[in-house]
Amino acid sequence: MPPPLLGAPSRLWVLARVAASDAAGNAVIGRRQIYILPTAFGGIFGGGLFLLFLGSLNYLNNLGLLFTFLLSALGLIAMLHTWRNLLGLRLRISEGRAVFAGEPASFPVQIADPRGRERPGLALVAGERRIPFEVGAGTPKNLDLLVPTRRRGHHRLGRIRVETRYPMALFRAWSYLESPARVLVYPSPAAAAPEAVREASGAEPTGSGSSGLGVDDFLGLRAYRPGDALSRLHWKAMARGGGLFVKQFGGEHAEALWIGWDRLAAADPELRLSLMCRQIIEADSRGVRYGLRLPGRTLEPNSGAEHRHRCLSALALCIPDVTA
Repeated sequence: MPPPLLGAPSRLWVLARVAASDAAGNAVIGRRQIYILPTAFGGIFGGGLFLLFLGSLNYLNNLGLLFTFLLSALGLIAMLHTWRNLLGLRLRISEGRAVFAGEPASFPVQIADPRGRERPGLALVAGERRIPFEVGAGTPKNLDLLVPTRRRGHHRLGRIRVETRYPMALFRAWSYLESPARVLVYPSPAAAAPEAVREASGAEPTGSGSSGLGVDDFLGLRAYRPGDALSRLHWKAMARGGGLFVKQFGGEHAEALWIGWDRLAAADPELRLSLMCRQIIEADSRGVRYGLRLPGRTLEPNSGAEHRHRCLSALALCIPDVTA
């Protein structure tokens, strides 16, 4: 079972009316998902109107009463526009790219008005982070919502808030949105780690060489495949216009690095994962082939960006046996 989702919704919000996202991450703010209350300035404005009404009524000042009713109507109109500034707003929240624990996770957010109206004075709030923005007429607004991460595993965005005080800051309207978008959080890499062990990959030797890939003797070139390490590219052939080719090497044993759970003596399981994370980063930066051994899972030696992501993902979702 993978580590629990981070950012899971709290039980304190079960009574809140939340605009839920669909499977594609789209959410629309409806009438029943909008909350509105006076701001501090709105409270002062309302208190002043009440005192003005009492004074005008006490002294039978018709001009004062007219001025009171005019300002009250202005406040009601402002409340309506504040509420309508959120109504029908459409948000699309996408899943972010994988990050290391301690780095901020970025969630792409697109906000638009289906009717093409301008929406000024908006703000997106997630935790303690507040991002002010506005939506132009017929032009969607794209934002990157940064959320801090602390632990490895899947980090769920969870509940965020959209709010506005437009047009007069007399009222604050807001709406909650529940998003299933998440990012994968790799373990935080250790500052340094022991050297990974080099083992034979199991390739059968053929005469003076080997059909397996190693790092000793140059065997030739082959066509580039997605995920190949950039350090193995044959840049001269590409400069001559010959296309993308990758250099192949061979050796008597075609050795590969093995990053193993049992090869580290750290007692803390999270420290072991951090050390293995550092070993993967170093092996990938050198462009060598490496494999990964975890309790109950083994990834055969390979190289490239896709293999690096598979190995780091296995670390992120690993449930270590603390009794082992």
